[in-house]
Amino acid sequence: MEINNLFNKQGHEFVDALINIFDVESSQCFSSRVGVGCHTDYKRRREHMGALEIGQKMVTMVSGGRESEQAFVTQYYDNAIVSIEGGTGDMPQKMEGIDAIRSKHDWWYDNNEVHNTQAIGPYVGHRADQFIVRFMMDITPKDGARMTMEEVAIYTVAGEKIVQEEYLYLMG
Repeated sequence: MEINNLFNKQGHEFVDALINIFDVESSQCFSSRVGVGCHTDYKRRREHMGALEIGQKMVTMVSGGRESEQAFVTQYYDNAIVSIEGGTGDMPQKMEGIDAIRSKHDWWYDNNEVHNTQAIGPYVGHRADQFIVRFMMDITPKDGARMTMEEVAIYTVAGEKIVQEEYLYLMG
């Protein structure tokens, strides 16, 4: 057995292991032990990968700059997207619809010189429909001095589209 060789080479003795393999295409789970069924909710885990995959694409595309970010919004935002801003400022606390979100993004780039945006994540938890991304931005507001800004956003996914984004800021 291959696993025995691996452990013996490292000076350990292989006693036992339970290995579950989930086939995504057939949605079947196979166990390495006869008579032992898979004990994890693999269907839920597969659904979770949708949010994870969208989050991974977001991190890559948003870090690529304005045009890449716009392409991400076009491809992965639902037409009825809801955006919630946690901070205070010029933006309404709640905006709805893809056109409002595009206008918000345009406003951001029109009012700030963005030197760099770094998207970090995605962070995922037990909810199959959500992920979090942390953003670090090096910007110069049109009417201010160069600064670094940090925020996190919680994204909710349904039907392979982002249906809600909520931005949170470190206050105090």
